Amino acid sequence: MRQWFFFLCCVLPLLLLAQNQVNLELWYKNHIVKSVTTTHKVVALTFDDGPHYKTTPKILDVLKEKQVRATFFILGVNAKNSPQILARELADGHELGNHGYSHKHLTEMTKENVEQEMSRTEEIIMALAPKPVIFRPPGGFFDKKVLETAEEKGYTTVLWTIDPHDWARPPMQKVVNEVLDNIKPGSIILMHDGQYPLPTPEAIVYVIDNLRQQGYEFVTVSELLQYSEFEKVRHSYNIYNW
Repeated sequence: MRQWFFFLCCVLPLLLLAQNQVNLELWYKNHIVKSVTTTHKVVALTFDDGPHYKTTPKILDVLKEKQVRATFFILGVNAKNSPQILARELADGHELGNHGYSHKHLTEMTKENVEQEMSRTEEIIMALAPKPVIFRPPGGFFDKKVLETAEEKGYTTVLWTIDPHDWARPPMQKVVNEVLDNIKPGSIILMHDGQYPLPTPEAIVYVIDNLRQQGYEFVTVSELLQYSEFEKVRHSYNIYNW
């Protein structure tokens, strides 16, 4: 009798808690893109936190010279006074994604405030372009509330495969090596353009040249999603690597 009491009071709650955690992790996996499973040598170069009036034009110059299209996750507070940079990103064929407005951790906000963060940046982008369809939470911080809000607003939540921490201003070669050492087909590369100075404009020159020598092609995130080779499960997209 005591054994059953111990099981019901101590063991069973722990088992249920563990199962709930597993279920939540599985739910997260089906609602977040970190990479695409594909045999095609395609990767997506992405930039967070911009635009910045010094850094972003330097990056755009490199991308134009190399004829690479990338995805910029726009931070509203930085974009509100830089419509000309957003216009250039669009004119150069790049994709714009939503990165929220203030870069505050959305997990610490109410659902209403999370929606406002997305909507304010959405309005800035839509003054120049159609509504964005991809969203990246600031800092990569998310919970079920954040993911559900993004989905309700028509977004696919996108994180990344490789983070060279360029925002911390490491030596340029360290940024390059981190990308080249971890690249694989379907990777999403995280970079930043919201600060100055950054090693990023110089680093992407070497990243692009080296990956092209390896046979890689650069595509936008939305294009990358179409390369998945697994059964489609949501938003016409596929199951992605975690």
